[in-house]
Amino acid sequence: MITFYPGPSKVYPVVEHYLKQAFDEGVLSINHRSQTCMQITRSAIELLHQKLHIPEDYTIYFVSSATEVWEIIAQSLTQRHSLHLYNGAFGDKWAEYAGRILPQVTRVVYDYEQSIEEILLPDSDADVVCLTHNETSNGTHLKQWNTILQKYPEALIAVDATSSMAGVALDWQTADIWFASVQKCFGLPAGMAVMVCSPRALQYAESIGDRKYYNSLLFMNDNFKKYQTHYTPNVLEIYLLSKILEQIPDISETSARIEAQAKEWYDFFEEHFDTDLTHGGVKPLVHNPELRSDTVLAIEAQPAVVKHIKQIMEAQGITLGNGYGAWKESTFRIANFPAISEADRLALREQLLLHLPNKAIVTV
Repeated sequence: MITFYPGPSKVYPVVEHYLKQAFDEGVLSINHRSQTCMQITRSAIELLHQKLHIPEDYTIYFVSSATEVWEIIAQSLTQRHSLHLYNGAFGDKWAEYAGRILPQVTRVVYDYEQSIEEILLPDSDADVVCLTHNETSNGTHLKQWNTILQKYPEALIAVDATSSMAGVALDWQTADIWFASVQKCFGLPAGMAVMVCSPRALQYAESIGDRKYYNSLLFMNDNFKKYQTHYTPNVLEIYLLSKILEQIPDISETSARIEAQAKEWYDFFEEHFDTDLTHGGVKPLVHNPELRSDTVLAIEAQPAVVKHIKQIMEAQGITLGNGYGAWKESTFRIANFPAISEADRLALREQLLLHLPNKAIVTV
């Protein structure tokens, strides 16, 4: 099965080898406070700094999921009030989750065809401003947020980069908290997330002084100073992350490749297919090229066409991503993650050309 599902998505094929290697080396049974486990954790952290260009003074933590990071931010980095700016389902879920913990949550919802730099920003005393770097539900992407930095200079900036970290180069200095699950651009099985904090975020955590929870950031930080986790971790996932990071190119190379592939995909749909949805056509959901994600493409069609395309692809051994949220019935999604091979992409393009209304007779 060839999968383009946007998470959990395709893992790097070499993961199979490292799984066996982990078993043979006894990694699955080691004490998580042992020197061996600390060395594995240290290796993964150092390679993240190196390969993703994470600043040395930014601290890296391993937690169970991106959703857990939502909780950590609300409990350890927000005194009272968080401000959420979003255009899709995952930004909405984050705001909903924060609202279960915090006394005040402000939501600013904007259209997916609108740049975040253009929206009317409210006056706010929010402790944290929460952004979704790559909205997996609708295939949009934030290019920059300078106006937010200028409007809220005292607030921490938290960025959900779940479907972009390790796939595109990030400007780490523009935010205080970054996080991502590993089952997307990292090309690993689900079960862990990477959280990255600036020195400013840790200073803010100290001022709040939260140590009430098993995942309080200060408690986590005490342990990670020793290259230990705050609880029994997913040792296998940390080991796999370390091994994959040894193999993959520098993020500058990966980001350039993913950007080029994304352009090829968008050009492919716009050049080859009827865009009239009433006649069975398809087109990228996001019209503005500047707002389109490089890692997750959302392709729009009539619901019956979406269902038909997914069924045909499944019969050919290809899994497309379902639509999500408001676009559940009217889109399918295509992951453009680093672990997905050129052979997989060619196979999907060939099948789409065979089964979708073409503008002209074309060859792959």
